[in-house]
Amino acid sequence: MSAAVEGREFAEELPELPHPRNLGGAFVTLHRRGRLRGCVGQVASSESLVSTVAHCAKAAALEDPRFDPVRPDEVSEIEIELSVLSPLERIAPEEIQAGIHGLMVSRGSQRGVLLPQVATQFRWSGRRLLEETCVKAGFERDAWKNPEIQVQAFTAEIFSESDVADEAGAQAETETRAKPGYSSST
Repeated sequence: MSAAVEGREFAEELPELPHPRNLGGAFVTLHRRGRLRGCVGQVASSESLVSTVAHCAKAAALEDPRFDPVRPDEVSEIEIELSVLSPLERIAPEEIQAGIHGLMVSRGSQRGVLLPQVATQFRWSGRRLLEETCVKAGFERDAWKNPEIQVQAFTAEIFSESDVADEAGAQAETETRAKPGYSSST
């Protein structure tokens, strides 16, 4: 992301990772000071995960139409969250589990997508997530009742910089406590 913001080219050769056959897509979400700063993704991709994430990171920083492009002076304040998606599957409205499922509601080329963590963040029920996804697609809240509307769900593995930092800090604390002579008194 920082290379894109600074106008540098991405590395020509991205690292190769195994490319599972049933790979879904990925979303890159940017937060600045705890507020959404950009979010772009692909619900399905024929590209490698690394290529998809690189493309989405650049697009989230520079091309999300809801925000001005990220400026170089903002990069140090940006926290990146990565959501790796499972393949889309049709789902009945009563099967939607808030915080577990993300949704895509579509008709033709018109669609709306919300990630699973959105329902958790706003404390929505599965029904409310479905309604809000309809609204995001530009439909009425109850459009999901129309047989022409397709409702699909996915799950996501979510990784964020703060989770990695928290995990590294916990690991370092555990290692420090395990060393002989450690004392927590000051």
